[in-house]
Amino acid sequence: MAQPDLSDLSPVGTVFSVRVTPRAASNRITRDGDDLRVYVTTAPEDGKATASVQKLLAKSIGVAKSRLVLLTGAASRVKTFRVE
Repeated sequence: MAQPDLSDLSPVGTVFSVRVTPRAASNRITRDGDDLRVYVTTAPEDGKATASVQKLLAKSIGVAKSRLVLLTGAASRVKTFRVE
């Protein structure tokens, strides 16, 4: 399954939220309008799922993962990121 085009999220200062589903069958991103859902195969322990989400989002957006800053949701299914 092809990842959606998220290049519109790449400008510096862009803030967006995603809904995360850990322990999914495959790593993928779905987009329905402004709603982003990220599915990762990683278990939600010790921040591993959040790191997987950050890596997958960065690749889809076309930025380095160090440019994606987690603002809220470290231990939540709903996470908010900002592009630096």
